[in-house]
Amino acid sequence: MELKTKIDALSSKYESLKNRINTEEATKTAFVLPFINALGYDIFNPIEVVPEFTADVGLKKGEKVDYAVMHKGEPAIIFECKHWTEDLSNHSRSAF
Repeated sequence: MELKTKIDALSSKYESLKNRINTEEATKTAFVLPFINALGYDIFNPIEVVPEFTADVGLKKGEKVDYAVMHKGEPAIIFECKHWTEDLSNHSRSAF
C-alpha cells in the first residue's frame, strides 16, 4: 500500500479513536506505533525501532526518548510522545 494511502487510513482511524485514548501510553500504542509501522519500520524489531532510547541530541543529553528508528546503527528518527491532547507549548522547543 502506498504511504499516502496508509497515512490517510491512519488519520481516519485516529479521528474515530481519539476520544477514547486517555493516556500517553495509549497514545503511543494507538497512534505513534502504527505511524512508525506505516513508514515501513518493524516496530517489533528492537534493533530497528528502539523503545526508551537514550538520546544525546540538543539539550536531551543522556535523557530517554520514547522511540528511535535506527538506520545503520544510528538514530535516524526520534519520537518523544505526549498524550494527544497535551499542549506542546508546555515543552521546550529548544530541547532538540
